[in-house]
Amino acid sequence: MKSIYFVIALAALLTVGCNQAKVQETHEDEVFKIYLTAYNPGFELFAESDPLVSGMSCNVLAHFTFLSDFKPLDSASVTVRLVADGNETSLTPGVHLRQGIYNFDITPGAPGESTVVFEVKTPSGTVEIFEIPVVVYPDKQAADEAAERDEPVVTNAIAFTKEQTWKADFSTDLPHLEPFGQVIRTTAQVLSAPDDQIMVTAATSGVIIFSGTNVLEGQRVSPGQVLFTISGSGLADNNSALRYSETVNNYEKAKADYERQSVLAKDKIVSERELLVTEKEYKNAAAAYELLSKNFNISGQKVSCPLAGYVKELFVMNGEFVETGNPLMTVAANRSLILKAGVAQKYATVLDDINSANIRIAETGMTYTLEELHGRVISRGHSTDADNYLVPVVLQIDNISGFIPGGFAEVFLKTVTNTKALTVPNNALLEEQGNFFVMVQVTPELFEKREVKVGTTDGLKSEITMGLDRTERIVTRGAVLVKLSQASGTLDPHAGHVH
Repeated sequence: MKSIYFVIALAALLTVGCNQAKVQETHEDEVFKIYLTAYNPGFELFAESDPLVSGMSCNVLAHFTFLSDFKPLDSASVTVRLVADGNETSLTPGVHLRQGIYNFDITPGAPGESTVVFEVKTPSGTVEIFEIPVVVYPDKQAADEAAERDEPVVTNAIAFTKEQTWKADFSTDLPHLEPFGQVIRTTAQVLSAPDDQIMVTAATSGVIIFSGTNVLEGQRVSPGQVLFTISGSGLADNNSALRYSETVNNYEKAKADYERQSVLAKDKIVSERELLVTEKEYKNAAAAYELLSKNFNISGQKVSCPLAGYVKELFVMNGEFVETGNPLMTVAANRSLILKAGVAQKYATVLDDINSANIRIAETGMTYTLEELHGRVISRGHSTDADNYLVPVVLQIDNISGFIPGGFAEVFLKTVTNTKALTVPNNALLEEQGNFFVMVQVTPELFEKREVKVGTTDGLKSEITMGLDRTERIVTRGAVLVKLSQASGTLDPHAGHVH
């Protein structure tokens, strides 16, 4: 029995020893990386590097991204060097693997604190410098232990590679600490500006006759375009055709008399006084003829468009009789618009503090600042509307984004304040069952989904009251793509790249 127990114990010891050997072997075979990230006004640099060991060749894989559109650097000359105590290693040119990606092999010098310097010479001739502090270790074991210790540890990590971000509508940015006052969210009716539309009225009595083409509401019209005629033919009273004929006849007679007497006056056959009377009658007849000929012909009044725009309202139909001064139609240029918003009475004390606004078009989902629309706040009501008991606030904007007069828009009225708040773009927020999340950047290829508490929104940005620090970079465009990447299966964020 003792011999049996001895054999079992010996087998157990051998098994434990083998397992410990496998663990040690696995640990020694594990590949560690350090991650270097830097930003300057124009570029993002993200590099994966072997731990830096004195006298040992290390591979560095660097990704360069334009911050303007978060697309890869097209082509450039890139070098890297290590600087320590004023001494630097030899300049190492990068191998351009493909768009945005460069590979380097460097051999660090003496151990200690150092700085890795990337120098990028773009095709346009500009030079971009990135300086990142690093540590060079005396041996591989110390370097691997430091890399393992500094390895990002995130419980809710999502890998999204630079190659994926370059192919998507993607960007990152820091939250902004900025003045963020009270925001009044309301609805505004879109109206044509009073000085941007005109009502056309009848200059004479008569019957409406459409000329050739139909006139319809919404039809585009140009200045001087004749739309229809007001005919007085057949009318016993106030016959415009008869009056036009009389004016033409009077003009032609007065002209002929003046021209005849001008010749006779040279020979002293007609006195100077008679010539002056004839000249006066001619000028009066000419003025009357010129006035009528602009808008009248033998058929009646020619109703033409006074400005470029569209027919907003049409008040008459073909064959209808109209009196002098009757409205015929309204023509709107649709260049400038009025937004009339209604504000609850509880905000009456802060109306004078409103200095800007954001406007959202529900049909398109687009949101614009008042400045983008070249707009301004033109009035703040001091009494309520009789029909809804709301206080009106009126904005004026240029119609450069497809607003439709008569429709409605969502308006976020912004007040002046000295209070600052941490804000993020609304595109950065992900909503799930009433809770809000942002994608916090751990490295440019690793992100953490984090819940945040959201305060006031102005339609473009939202106040973050809890869950985010101003030094943490977040995904501002493409957050949903990162979320979908998590759903499709998270990649090993430490697996490196295969190029």
